[in-house]
Amino acid sequence: MKSAIFITARTKSTRLPKKVLLEIKGKTIIEHLIERLKMAKLPDLIVLCTSTNPNDDVLVEIAKKNGIECFRGNEDDVLDRFEKAADFFNLDFIVVTWGDEPFCDPEYIDKMIDFYKETNADYINCEGLPAGTFTYGLKVDALKRACEIKAETDTEIWGGYFTESGMFDVRTLKVEDEIIKNSNIRLTIDYPEDFELVKEIFNRLYKGKVFPLKEIIKLLKENPELQEINKNCQELYEANIKRLTKVKFKKPTKVK
Repeated sequence: MKSAIFITARTKSTRLPKKVLLEIKGKTIIEHLIERLKMAKLPDLIVLCTSTNPNDDVLVEIAKKNGIECFRGNEDDVLDRFEKAADFFNLDFIVVTWGDEPFCDPEYIDKMIDFYKETNADYINCEGLPAGTFTYGLKVDALKRACEIKAETDTEIWGGYFTESGMFDVRTLKVEDEIIKNSNIRLTIDYPEDFELVKEIFNRLYKGKVFPLKEIIKLLKENPELQEINKNCQELYEANIKRLTKVKFKKPTKVK
């Protein structure tokens, strides 16, 4: 079995322009993410999946600079981009993360790959990690079926093709570690306030190398005022995502 981490990234963003290129401690957000993802032991490669838009040329250079693969595909059809990248690298399973999540946890990437080996699931989500630290797993064969049934070319929000069709084996990887199990903490970057929190965490914990998720959780629990920085962002984000999550299928779907 051949697996990879896909980093979904573009420079096009509206709420926080070019957020993946924002710098902390001399590195861009996406470079901090790459540094963290390299700590995962099981994936065969890391691929930065971006678009063919010339504005994203800078991301190609970042991938080269940091020694990871890069694939360029459709600007708006993320599932199509995934499918073509998976074919190009001859993959069986992919773990999807986003370029604006510098604290994505490598330990649970390995756990997700192990979970796939145990279950052979089509789609795997992770329950219990803070927002911005978990990933999703996709079997490539299931990804291909999803591309066949989708009736849209804008698939930025794509989970519903797997969870709402009734055609796929959907599983959940549950977090058992009580120290890091916390779904109330928000560690992704969508708004300026999110970036301020992430910057504060780096200022306190970054000493030139990756610091574990447990240290982040400990810092936030010991300093609850830090979570006040972006406390309103999750509600704004969920309202926006709810507006975008309707998916359309080409044909009637099967019910298990």
